[in-house]
Amino acid sequence: MDITAPRFTDVDAAREHLEGIRWPDGPYCPHCGSVNATRLPPQKRKATKAHPGGTVRKGVIQCNDCRQQYTVTVGTVFERSKIALNKWVLATFLLCSSKRGMSGHQLARMLGVTQKTAWFMSHRIREAMRPAGGEPPLGGEGKTVEADETFIGGKEKNKHKSKRAKTRLGGSWGKQTVFTLVERDGSVRSTHVQSVTAANLRPILLEQVDKATTLCTDDAGQYRHMHRDFAHQVVNHGKDEYVRGPFHTNTVEGYFSILKRGVTGTYYHLSEQHLHRYCTEFDFRYNTRKNNDFERCEQALKGITGKRLTYRRTSQLAA
Repeated sequence: MDITAPRFTDVDAAREHLEGIRWPDGPYCPHCGSVNATRLPPQKRKATKAHPGGTVRKGVIQCNDCRQQYTVTVGTVFERSKIALNKWVLATFLLCSSKRGMSGHQLARMLGVTQKTAWFMSHRIREAMRPAGGEPPLGGEGKTVEADETFIGGKEKNKHKSKRAKTRLGGSWGKQTVFTLVERDGSVRSTHVQSVTAANLRPILLEQVDKATTLCTDDAGQYRHMHRDFAHQVVNHGKDEYVRGPFHTNTVEGYFSILKRGVTGTYYHLSEQHLHRYCTEFDFRYNTRKNNDFERCEQALKGITGKRLTYRRTSQLAA
C-alpha cells in the first residue's frame, strides 16, 4: 500500500475514510443511537493563545433527536485527541503492517510527533486491536488447541542490582510469564499470568477452550491433571519427544518465536505493566495473518468504537 495515499496525508480524506469504516450505512449518534442526523457546515472555534485566528472544526454532525453534536471520533479511542486524524490512520497502518512491531521512537520520527505522543498513540491502537469480548471458546469437537508458556525479560546479570529478582517466580528468575493458547489453523490468545501453576492456568483453559477440544501440552507438571477437563495429549519433552503423530506444541512455539523476536528486536524496554497490551498486538497480527496490510488496518480501525484509553489509565493500570 502507498503510504502517500490521501487518507495518510490529508485530514479530510482520513475523516471520510474513517466514516466509511465506522458508518457504512450512514452516521449514528454515539449518545442516543439515533440515525436521524444533520451534517453541519465547518464550525469556527474561538481564538486561543495557540491559535489567535481560531480553528475550524469539520465533520460535525448534529443528532436531530437528542440534539447532541458529534464527529466520527466521538466514542472511540481517538476521542479528544489533538493529533491530526490522518496521523492516527497512518500510525494504525504502520503498527498493523510491521511484522515485529514498531518502536515509539521510530513511529515518532515517521509521524513528526514526540516519542511520548507516539508511545501513547501505540497503546491506544493496541486497545483498538483488543477483542471487544464475547468471543466463542477456542477449539471444539475434532479440533486441537495447543497450550504453552514462555518467559519475557532480560538476563538478571544485565539488570541493575535494584531490579534483580530475589525469588524464583513462575520457573524463571525475575521474568514475566505469558500463557498462550493456539488453535490449529485458528486463533491465538495470550494472557500475562503471575506464575505458572495449575491453579492459575486451569481457570483460563476452562474459560477459553471448549471442553470437546483435544488439548496438547508438554510434560510440565502444571498440566498433569488437565485430562479431567479435556482430551489431554502430552508430548514428553523431557525424553526428547517433540512430535507423536498429530500431537505436538510446535504451533504455539512458533508463535512464541514471533513474539520474542518482537520483544528482543523492537520492544526491549517494555514493562510488566503494559505486557498484556503488547501481547494483544502480536495476537492481533497473528489472527489476521491471512489478511493483507490494508485489510488488517481496516479491521483495527473497526475496533476503535466503544473504547477509551486515557493517559492516566495507560500509565497506571497494571496487567
